[in-house]
Amino acid sequence: MFASRHGEYDRTVSIFEALASGEQPSPAEFSMSVHHSLAGLLSVHAGNRGVHTAVAAGADSFGFGFLEAVSLVSERPADPVLFVYYDEPLPSPYERFREGGETLPLVLALELRKPSEDDRAITFTATPAENKTPSPSAAEDFLHFYLSGAPQAASDGQRMHWRWRRDA
Repeated sequence: MFASRHGEYDRTVSIFEALASGEQPSPAEFSMSVHHSLAGLLSVHAGNRGVHTAVAAGADSFGFGFLEAVSLVSERPADPVLFVYYDEPLPSPYERFREGGETLPLVLALELRKPSEDDRAITFTATPAENKTPSPSAAEDFLHFYLSGAPQAASDGQRMHWRWRRDA
């Protein structure tokens, strides 16, 4: 399970630049510009024949990716799910579209699984956002929550309000 706000945008820009200068884009650059290409490469390397999903949802990418990963665990509780969130700064032609505030580049990999009796589970909820300014990075908000041991944390996206809570 992969999620990214912008994916491999540097590669896409290099393809646009090649086309604008009358050159043929690199086939390798083209194949790696697809949003889920990283998942495919890692699957080939690991010999993983399972399914993978890639999510891109703007400021809500981490939250919707996390939701998808939790759903996969719920669907197949015996199988852990690797959730990878990654992002990098937008390339210079697109910098003006950057929402700002996030620390980039950022990569966060989490193994999600059904909690055992000894685990302190994390409960996750999502509700529609109420016209709030999105957090710079829900991934960073979650990481701070996870590492701090805090009992709960929240993050606002463009569309959703994401909340995590540690079960007692």
